[in-house]
Amino acid sequence: MKTYKAGIPYHEWEIKQLRSNPDLGVEYLKVALECLQDPHDRGASLLMLRAIAKAYGGLGAVAAKAGVSRESLYRSLSPKGNPTLKTMIAVLNTMGLRLSVVPQRKRARKRAPKKQAKAVRARAA
Repeated sequence: MKTYKAGIPYHEWEIKQLRSNPDLGVEYLKVALECLQDPHDRGASLLMLRAIAKAYGGLGAVAAKAGVSRESLYRSLSPKGNPTLKTMIAVLNTMGLRLSVVPQRKRARKRAPKKQAKAVRARAA
């Protein structure tokens, strides 16, 4: 029977990747911040922010540099957390990053099939 070398947990691998590739961390953070808008994705995006903070020296070190308590940062970046703008800006500043604003992407409007469109017009007439 073949034995396999023990792997590392995904979370540890993720932190290692974020530490070794700063550009990946920036893109990961962009996705996390975009997902904050969706209430269903908010918990996952806060955990993504926590992973980035861990990659940048750990939550304790980031909290100390940001001027917030470690416990407060843990709560803020938990799945049910609700970080303030002040906390977010302070944490991003400790990582050498900043918030920026970009126009929201326009969503393509779905067009009704031709048959439905004709039926709607016929009812309106």
